[in-house]
Amino acid sequence: MANKIHLGDTSPSLDDTADYKSAERGFLKSRKQCLIKNDKGKIVWDSDEYKFVNEQPCPATVNPKLWRQAQLLSKQGLYRISPSMYQVRGFDISHITFVEGKTGIIVIDPLVSCECAKAALELYQSERGVRPVKAIIYSHSHIDHYGGAAGVLPDSVIGSAIDNILIIAPEGFMKEATSENIVAGPIMRHRAVYMYGSTLPRSPVGQIGVGLGMGTSQGKTSLIPPTIDIRYTGQVLTIEDVRIVFQMVPDTEAPVEVNMYFPDEQALLVPECAVHCMHNITTLRGALIRDARAWSKYLDETIILYCENDRTDVLFGSHSWPTWGEENVKSLLEDQRDLYAYLHDQTVRRMNEGWNGTEIAEAMILPARLRRAWHTQGFYGSVSHNVKGMYQRYMTWFDGYAENLWKWPPHQEACRYIKCMGGVNKILTKAKLFIEENDLRFAATLLGHLVAAGDQAGGTPALRAEGKAKLADVFERLGFGSENATWRNFYLGQALDLKRGNRPRNRYQSGLANLPVSLSVEQWLGNLALRIDGEEAGKDETRICIDILVTDAQEKWKLILSNGALTYRRQNENTSGMNSQVDLSVSLKKHEIQRILTGRDVGEIQILGGHVQALNKLLSFAGISEAKLRSNSHL
Repeated sequence: MANKIHLGDTSPSLDDTADYKSAERGFLKSRKQCLIKNDKGKIVWDSDEYKFVNEQPCPATVNPKLWRQAQLLSKQGLYRISPSMYQVRGFDISHITFVEGKTGIIVIDPLVSCECAKAALELYQSERGVRPVKAIIYSHSHIDHYGGAAGVLPDSVIGSAIDNILIIAPEGFMKEATSENIVAGPIMRHRAVYMYGSTLPRSPVGQIGVGLGMGTSQGKTSLIPPTIDIRYTGQVLTIEDVRIVFQMVPDTEAPVEVNMYFPDEQALLVPECAVHCMHNITTLRGALIRDARAWSKYLDETIILYCENDRTDVLFGSHSWPTWGEENVKSLLEDQRDLYAYLHDQTVRRMNEGWNGTEIAEAMILPARLRRAWHTQGFYGSVSHNVKGMYQRYMTWFDGYAENLWKWPPHQEACRYIKCMGGVNKILTKAKLFIEENDLRFAATLLGHLVAAGDQAGGTPALRAEGKAKLADVFERLGFGSENATWRNFYLGQALDLKRGNRPRNRYQSGLANLPVSLSVEQWLGNLALRIDGEEAGKDETRICIDILVTDAQEKWKLILSNGALTYRRQNENTSGMNSQVDLSVSLKKHEIQRILTGRDVGEIQILGGHVQALNKLLSFAGISEAKLRSNSHL
């Protein structure tokens, strides 16, 4: 194995102010107090929390490069991109774009929260006047690009009159938007709290953004289904005399995603495949690992279509700030293309030479040009965790070394390490030596074993408390030095947990109540299956079989609980044959299924046969209270 390669001194210059000029170009006005509340007076977004990054020099508690990124991303207000294109930035983690047409506007990527999208629209209107919304475009299936849609629509439009407004998205949008964070939703939401620094103060010793934006708003979200699908690259829509050419870029930053080219403005919107930092191939909150090879290939197609076959004078996204000038646009896209291609290809090359993911990540060095460019720095994604993710995409979690095939879980392993090292006192002594040598990574490993072992570590309560305090200090120092905002937030978030006396080990109840109501019947039943306590249900060898007729969806489903596993099978038989050899046959509407699975009263339903006790027994294995049903049958 070759020795670790060191990066040397090649890095971007802090004296380079080009990004500041680009981030300020086109500025029209800002919201004097960017404090956005919901209709109950609760704060859902406060951009002013981040004023400190522009009011003082970089402190010792923040990486200077990350401080610079926070200064750029914290700018809020209305900006003019081209003659008919305007963008509000700093009202959420993402940006919202307004394109003026003949009589109205097109809204692109309406943020996370309805309150923030509404506030952004009001800021635009205060400068440009009130113009009706004629279309909304979702660039892809992540909530920061569609969640606030209802906020830009009048209340009278939502519902029966929605057909008057075009809702445009790439084909497959609804499937991906409703499945994102569904299967692994509880643990992903838990880890997202650390990734985005939700519990941290906004301060030089706390959260200073996430590298891609400053944070996520906490308001009301919406999901208005598309009325028009984008199906192929080169598809053109003309809305309000505005021509838009779409490029399909699936399986890149999102499973379904599009770029948009505005030929009459020579403007290119690449929402998230080329931003002013390295993006995530794998995310710390958890998600399916993205395809870096596809990402790079689509960026190359973007260059051919809109920089070589056509002309682009301004490149902008739904995050960060625009890039102006034909040569600058092409250069940025080429660097971004090469960044993901290089990471992918060199990871695979080393992988095929027998290196594991951690070894590759430690040895990976980017070419000098990419190390010098500000827009390829690891503020959101990082070389380290992206390389490990790509390795896992191809090779799974197993690194090929047999000693790692059947390791003890963290608690049991920790107890054995402590025993081998001679107890808590000796671990503390050795950890302090590594801290003095500034080897914080290994100090964290040693102290992490002590904390994971808990009371079984032995020693006195005072020594164990000292171990927690030392680990918190190490995490703080690692966080303060981190270039990557999400790493910083993880380190500081878990340091805060330790200071409060605990370190959660991801053990908590996961329920169905937080799932969006827009799920399909199949998704609701799938999530019910995921929440069955199979060990408890498997003790009862009695099979439960339930037929469900979903009248408004015109679907028939059979639920079978056997051997601790729930099978949900869509039926094609006639309704009359559904109630044979079943414990319960029931007729419901889709929203009634949702109410049952979230433990709420349903009201009167039609039982076609059998007894509701079968359903309540099944629900009990998922930790759901008994269904409050009032049958209108005579059974």
